[in-house]
Amino acid sequence: MWTLWDFCVNANPDTDDRITSSAAEAVIDVIGYDSSTEGEGENIEALLSRCEAFLQVNKNADVVSFVTASKKMILEKCSEFIDPENTDQLAAHRTFLHRLSRRRARDSRLKLFTTNYDLCFETAAARQGLVALDGFSFTQPRHFDPRFFLYDIVRRPRAGDDVGTPLEGVFHILKLHGSVNWMRESDGEVSVVANPDPDSACLIYPAKGKYQQSYVQPHLELVSQYFSALREPNTCLIVIGFGFNDDHLSEPILAAVRTNPHLRLIIVNPSARELAETHKDNKFWATLFELAGQGEDVWLIDANFGEFSEMIPDLKSLTPAQRLTRDIKQISGTK
Repeated sequence: MWTLWDFCVNANPDTDDRITSSAAEAVIDVIGYDSSTEGEGENIEALLSRCEAFLQVNKNADVVSFVTASKKMILEKCSEFIDPENTDQLAAHRTFLHRLSRRRARDSRLKLFTTNYDLCFETAAARQGLVALDGFSFTQPRHFDPRFFLYDIVRRPRAGDDVGTPLEGVFHILKLHGSVNWMRESDGEVSVVANPDPDSACLIYPAKGKYQQSYVQPHLELVSQYFSALREPNTCLIVIGFGFNDDHLSEPILAAVRTNPHLRLIIVNPSARELAETHKDNKFWATLFELAGQGEDVWLIDANFGEFSEMIPDLKSLTPAQRLTRDIKQISGTK
């Protein structure tokens, strides 16, 4: 988030000697944003929220131009960093998907909810032959239809009447705040395109109004599935790199911990220990830390995404022959 501030506000981003651009300085002055007293400092979300609130009651071409330019910059910065030629990139994403998408046929598919706009998980899945079901049609042009979350992919036998077995390596990805390759068309249809323009891109841009925007399709459908997943029995929710700053996503987690006795919550954050001990005025960290201390099934892991991906056991489904061998060894008491 701070990097987005740097590139949207400063005239010389990605340098030590930062200088606010004249356009940003004029906008900051007219909307009355003071990064030293705003309470959130140099926060692009707070700044764009103030811009949107200002435009609700005022007409100002400079503010509109700044908001449009900021949206374009956010779209670019969340897209351009993936290098299709760099095979070493996204190693943690590939490890994470490889280990969690390999599960028994009778188990439900991995559901991956993300607030990120980027295509990291889609790219990582493509590089290792995994299939991501994202709620869009399989035909071109790809349009959003929540019915596709109900579909699955099975391997049919070459002959016989067997219905087939679920294909390995299939998972669901639900992008709660949209994606850099989603475009909202004039008729309201949402489709997958290569480079949508900032105004038609189907994104919930950083702003305090994210809660209200999440009640517009397709975000409403995705958030509804997020709520439903938290109520499922025998569910393990792994929360990685989430600061619990979005109330509309944090409150359901807290409610699920208190009301779903079958839920296991694992929180992974490189600053988990610091956040748990100081809380930093965040009620969710304080409450979750307290619940963990009371014996609830809440676990905090002090690690980043790459470190945690390596911690995940590399579980493999046993073939019928392997299961038979295992059972015989258990019966005979051999190792």
